[in-house]
Amino acid sequence: MSDKRILFISDQIFPFVGQSPMADYCRQLPQSIQELGNDIRTFMPKWGPINERRNQLHEVIRLSGMNLIIDDTDHPLIIKVASLQSARIQVYFIDNDDYFQNRLMVSDKEGLEYQDNDERTIFFARGVLETVKKLRWNPDIIHCHGWLSSLIPMYIKTAYREEPAFRDSKVVYSLYDKAFEGRFRDNMPELVLTKDMTKSDAGTFRTPIDFNSIMMKAIDFSDGIICNSAGVDPVLPAYAKEKGIQVLEGSGCPEPEAVNEFYNKI
Repeated sequence: MSDKRILFISDQIFPFVGQSPMADYCRQLPQSIQELGNDIRTFMPKWGPINERRNQLHEVIRLSGMNLIIDDTDHPLIIKVASLQSARIQVYFIDNDDYFQNRLMVSDKEGLEYQDNDERTIFFARGVLETVKKLRWNPDIIHCHGWLSSLIPMYIKTAYREEPAFRDSKVVYSLYDKAFEGRFRDNMPELVLTKDMTKSDAGTFRTPIDFNSIMMKAIDFSDGIICNSAGVDPVLPAYAKEKGIQVLEGSGCPEPEAVNEFYNKI
């Protein structure tokens, strides 16, 4: 079955960032899913090293300008867009001077993980969802890749559950190898709250709030889980199965046809 609206959200997409299993897969998967007859939209962060001139990024004024409040501080949301001409795909970029400009993905040039990676995760998740609302495009499936999108399932099923854009959306989360070694701050459960959310909406975070903790939080609110790497910690798919969530397993990134079939199952 095709003719679905699929929203892809990824930490990395080649050629905007260097090649990696995630970046390569998230370049090819949206194109293949589109060629199977689906309507797609694609989002990623505007990491500091992305060359805007070479990649022909430009700001979308009508989508930019909103302030997102995190820890009582306003952070302007900037939306940029570029095209993958050969694939006829537009990629929307979430940008902000504090969280993304002149900054790498997880760690700085000295290898030190950014202390505000938790806030960056919150900003990215809310930035994507607010932008999709403005696009007035209601996705049937939301497929998330990478740690930066780990809070999106939670927000869709709590703060945004009554929004027309997401009311009927199903969420698929792809698991990859461990992306960082550090921990998020202990006040993460308070930082994530927005709109009319309560702590009970978000549920508890496994402590310490490390990589597996936020993966489990993504699993808690997802409708389907895909293992995109042989290096995925087996604890994570097992956790999903214990919760009765459908899991697509394998030794690497599944073929687009298998992913499309999985979309139709959930």
